[in-house]
Amino acid sequence: MIAYSPAGQPLAAAGYRTLVTSRGRVLFVDDLVTDEAARSRGVGARLLGELKTLGRRGGCVRLELDSGVANPHAHRFYLRHRLDITAFHFAGPVELESGS
Repeated sequence: MIAYSPAGQPLAAAGYRTLVTSRGRVLFVDDLVTDEAARSRGVGARLLGELKTLGRRGGCVRLELDSGVANPHAHRFYLRHRLDITAFHFAGPVELESGS
């Protein structure tokens, strides 16, 4: 999903997928980015609203996303838009066994 300016310039984009989980259908947002020059102008909020609408239409019970711990500007945005911090996401390398 891409948001464009009236002149046709891309301002923000979102990548998403629907997951079927033990918690029900979830619209999972893989990426939500806004061009730096377009931030704080409502573009990201409109895109997030469209994502929520897609989720409702798709029978999703939740919208979920991950955000890196070093991105406090995004965290403030998500909290302003009533998204809660509900989990920690853990990651690490997969170690190959020797000889594999």
